[in-house]
Amino acid sequence: MDDFTITRDRDDIDMEESDVDRLKKSVTKRKGRGITHRSDAMSGDFDEIGGEDKPGAPQKSIEGWIIFITNVHIEATENDIFDKFSEFGDIKNMHANLDRRTGYLKGYVCIEYEQYSEAQSAIDAMHKGDFLGQELEVSWAFV
Repeated sequence: MDDFTITRDRDDIDMEESDVDRLKKSVTKRKGRGITHRSDAMSGDFDEIGGEDKPGAPQKSIEGWIIFITNVHIEATENDIFDKFSEFGDIKNMHANLDRRTGYLKGYVCIEYEQYSEAQSAIDAMHKGDFLGQELEVSWAFV
């Protein structure tokens, strides 16, 4: 559909009221960002990261296998968590978010391993395991 712009501030436009009404009825209103041009971001082929095709199977992120640990004691330090989970393999990356107000952990941590076997051994060993007096929940971040 062609886009129309109706300008009323110009005196040299000679239109009848019926023409203006007809134009108003034919124009569809569009709201939001990016309506003036169509982006190719949502159309086309996308790259896929390899992983198992069955539902519920863990999926690899771009750089490695990420596990999600919840119910972490708020007074645990990044070093405590790193030392405990480095027993299962080399940790590529670890995110332990802190509460700004208190400075303590928010209760969850994301750990990235390069190898699937390392991440799986961490899940098997630490799921429902005790860490600083609390029972951890350890699972895959991407399923």
